[in-house]
Amino acid sequence: MALIDDDKKYVLNLYNRLPLEIIDAEGMYLTDVDGRKFLDFYSGIAVNILGHKHPKIMEAVKKQVDSYLHLSNYFVAPSTVELAKSLVENSFASKVFFANSGTEANEAMIKLAKKYGREKDPDKVNFVSLESGFHGRTIGGLSLTGNEKYKAQFAPVMPGVKHVPLNDLSALENAVDEQTCGIMFEVVQGEAGIRLVTEEFINKVKILAQKYDVLILIDEVQTGLFRTGKLFAYEYFDIVPDIVTLAKGLGGGLPIGAMLVSERLEEVLSPGDHGTTFGGNPVAAAAGKALLDVILENDFQEHIHRMSQLLFTELVKLQQKYPTIILEVRGLGLMIGVDVGIHAAKIKDAAFKKGVLLNVTGKSVIRLLPAFVVEEKDIQLFLDTFEEVMEELGN
Repeated sequence: MALIDDDKKYVLNLYNRLPLEIIDAEGMYLTDVDGRKFLDFYSGIAVNILGHKHPKIMEAVKKQVDSYLHLSNYFVAPSTVELAKSLVENSFASKVFFANSGTEANEAMIKLAKKYGREKDPDKVNFVSLESGFHGRTIGGLSLTGNEKYKAQFAPVMPGVKHVPLNDLSALENAVDEQTCGIMFEVVQGEAGIRLVTEEFINKVKILAQKYDVLILIDEVQTGLFRTGKLFAYEYFDIVPDIVTLAKGLGGGLPIGAMLVSERLEEVLSPGDHGTTFGGNPVAAAAGKALLDVILENDFQEHIHRMSQLLFTELVKLQQKYPTIILEVRGLGLMIGVDVGIHAAKIKDAAFKKGVLLNVTGKSVIRLLPAFVVEEKDIQLFLDTFEEVMEELGN
């Protein structure tokens, strides 16, 4: 495989590449140079939420490319404004800041929260976040990330961050004080193996935020845009955040991130306080607007719920059939974790050989992130393959 060899030779080796050279991708499937088709349950790690080459996204991108690729933020671009308007009209937010990725959106959120805190008190610049949470690989994002494996080699990271265990109410209460400017968390921890916050945790966040004038900062980089069955995962709870970050699926396959801010925060950052060269790129924004137009249709949302229910129902049946292998099935919407203990790597490799691409996270969890265009036949193919692997493991 000449391409893979050249990749190893010329590209900094930071990824565990699959031994595949993909030449085409459409819908739920990837095709390699040998003509083999693979069912894609990676979805670009939650990026291709409408699958590959969705006609609405392709049309929007081609139309924008015919006008221009980039102007800079000295100019207003219609597609960028339209995407911002759609996000505001369908959320709690009054304004949007566009970045290039999730970690950059989180950096903007960190800076805004710090400035908000400093305006109250020069020492009000600290954060509380969750153990096992993941917020990106920049120094700011790493500082809020609660997994030491991502940041140990890059210490010291940003000071003033306390990490508490997921859903530990007393630890959370002990961590938040007058010097805290923000509580930052994911509603569903993807990297930790699909771990959900509880209603009791959310209620405690609300109480502490009110008591200490602390911003509620929710990272929806992976969970947003109906991945969990609602536009935002926080909508499962009685909470209104101060800031939410989005990325991954927002560009339909193109890189874009967004920070959504509430009305009371829209004047905290002034011109020059923050910025980006490529954020809100017109082509990525055009793809994002097309994507939102599709996923905001009621019929499409119903499809997500039906496919989610089918996956959960059948996976629970498999769990009952193979209880020593499948330890737990958890998640929301089309963000599902199947805890298979020590078998995760073997299952991933065996499924790959059978033409199904699965992702492992949290060492023991098969993370299922199918595109929202997944159909019953695709789910059945996955289930049949998964059960074949279970049978082989059982023997």
